[in-house]
Amino acid sequence: MAYILNIETATRNCSVSISASGEVISLREVAESGYSHAEKLHVFFEEVLLESKITFSELSAIAVSRGPGSYTGLRIGVSAAKGLSYALRIPLISTDTLQALAMQANVSEGLVIPMIDARRMEVYSAIFDTRGNSQREIMAQIIDENSFSDITEKIHIVGDCADKCKPVLTGPNITFLEDIVFPSASSMAQLSFDKFIKSEFEDVAYFEPYYLKDFLIASKKQH
Repeated sequence: MAYILNIETATRNCSVSISASGEVISLREVAESGYSHAEKLHVFFEEVLLESKITFSELSAIAVSRGPGSYTGLRIGVSAAKGLSYALRIPLISTDTLQALAMQANVSEGLVIPMIDARRMEVYSAIFDTRGNSQREIMAQIIDENSFSDITEKIHIVGDCADKCKPVLTGPNITFLEDIVFPSASSMAQLSFDKFIKSEFEDVAYFEPYYLKDFLIASKKQH
């Protein structure tokens, strides 16, 4: 049995799960207006291990959401994941934050577009099919009425951008799944297990979160 500790801190949602061969057996998460990741994370580690009735020594790997997302949140999550991986001498796995967000959508047709709020009308986005396969790479983009206008398939949008994007994205093929707001460690389980099976591990010493720094620098020059 492969037990993996999954850590998701890319947004306001501080989320931790234990998965057993791709199935979630314990989950703790809270999304607060202020980032409480530093205070909550290690408490959640202890709680999910206790509920799963396993110890740190029984973990097979540590998985962390690599971004894009909040600089502060990602730093906290990645630092914790790297520390555990090094101390326990087990592999470090990184998963795509937007892919995990997209996989929460239980739809059978069309495309899923996960979005994470950046600032103003800017978002981090990607496009996936209903099975979680990438159809367009991660981008930092400014949303306007022409965004995704070239797509004729049904579009399901998930993430924390509904309030600012709904008045702009009004195409008849666009649906906002407003109950799916934040990425969660629960939807990391299958992604991290797939990478574990394939031995797709990160170098603990050199791994860094995916910030999309170049976009943020360019944006500052434009405004």
